[in-house]
Amino acid sequence: MLRRFVSTCLFAGCLVSLPAAGAQEIIHALTGTVASINGASKTISVLQDNGTRRDFDLLSNPKTRIAFDKRIEADSTAAASFDKQGAYAIVFFYYGQGDARTVVALKSLGKGPFSSVEGTVTNFDSHGHTIAVKDQSGAVQTLKMDAQTVAEGNMGAVPGDKFHADKGDHVRIVSSGGGGEATALFMRDL
Repeated sequence: MLRRFVSTCLFAGCLVSLPAAGAQEIIHALTGTVASINGASKTISVLQDNGTRRDFDLLSNPKTRIAFDKRIEADSTAAASFDKQGAYAIVFFYYGQGDARTVVALKSLGKGPFSSVEGTVTNFDSHGHTIAVKDQSGAVQTLKMDAQTVAEGNMGAVPGDKFHADKGDHVRIVSSGGGGEATALFMRDL
């Protein structure tokens, strides 16, 4: 009886002494034009594709635990090092307390031209790396996905090859038309 009590106390003591595992912040993504970079206030202001302007705080604590895909992270620039004001970019961020958002990294999409389509998925071919979307006018656009495609889904930002859309899903896709064939740069499940 005493042995069981001592064992239970020892086990409980071990559990109490374990450090609490901190939650990871899930990284999300959106597209927009970098309107301003303010080093003094440590913010980046982005004119989002939906027309609203949003200020993002720069990541101030490098020890913040984040769930950021390693391939996407390697292909983007840390927010503190990003200096391309006016660039059209994918913004990687996490939600803070209240309405606050903290930017972790950005990926400049280059000079363009860019196009955007919002509509319903009519076909998703993960093996052929294509997605077909029917827009509001009824036209169907087929876009290819490559290793550089970034997608925002239910679990945050993921590489395009980890994204899956079902027929009937509502999506928004930003693409470039380099070489005559449209390539999806960013996809968002709406």
